[in-house]
Amino acid sequence: MQTTAFNWRKLVLTVIMFGISLLFLMPFIWMLSASFKIEADVFTYPIKWIPTKWNAIENYKEVWVGKYPFYLYYWNSIKISVLTTAISCFVSCLAAYGFSKVNFAAGKYLFLIVLATYMVPSQAILVPQFILYRSIGLFDSHFGLIMLGSFSVLGTFMMRQFFMGVNSEFIESAKIDGAGHFRIFLQIALPLVRPAVATYAILRFIWTWNDYQNPLIFLRTDALYTLQLAMQKFSTINGEFYSLIMAAAVSAIIPLLIIFMIGQKSVIEGIAVGGVKG
Repeated sequence: MQTTAFNWRKLVLTVIMFGISLLFLMPFIWMLSASFKIEADVFTYPIKWIPTKWNAIENYKEVWVGKYPFYLYYWNSIKISVLTTAISCFVSCLAAYGFSKVNFAAGKYLFLIVLATYMVPSQAILVPQFILYRSIGLFDSHFGLIMLGSFSVLGTFMMRQFFMGVNSEFIESAKIDGAGHFRIFLQIALPLVRPAVATYAILRFIWTWNDYQNPLIFLRTDALYTLQLAMQKFSTINGEFYSLIMAAAVSAIIPLLIIFMIGQKSVIEGIAVGGVKG
């Protein structure tokens, strides 16, 4: 009897959660539906979730190879996001290993100083960053934008917590065998926190892909624009054509969905690793 009652509760809970998830998905479903419609059918009432007249090819063709081709902005965003994620993961992991597994004088105080910089809002240092970048020739370049996101205090703190969970006996055994810290980091410590690295990589990619502030401030040339700037420009010019704007929005969000679907297992593993220390 208890098993039957439990199954019914589970079924009811599943139905409720499914209904809530549909509510959250409705804006995306409407956006996807609107991107397939002709302009006259976008705001028809009641809503036609399945278009009666399909215009998907024309809408997406205008977005991708029209006056403002999204393939160029897509390439810019992918290049910046991938390189920023790769560099940020390596630098954050290296710093986290040093702060968690390398004993050196004033190490704890240095980590606190690094952590304290996280309390400074990014908007508060935009002006000095702008002046510095313009003076050293990194303004209006992808390299400069990549450097801005490649050093993360939050990433260092996050990875340090995972490296602290690595058993120190592995490190000591490797030292006895004559391995140096860099070899220990690459061949022993880093593989043990691989789920955590994957978790941070996914988060870093999403943050960089969605970043609007830094490209807005540090990019001026149209050919260097990221997808977020292109979306703003595209919506300004095509403000009255909601089918085109929805097609552009769907194109912008698809890579994030793919990244999350591919990496959600690693995110779950990373959370599990973070919940078990020692």
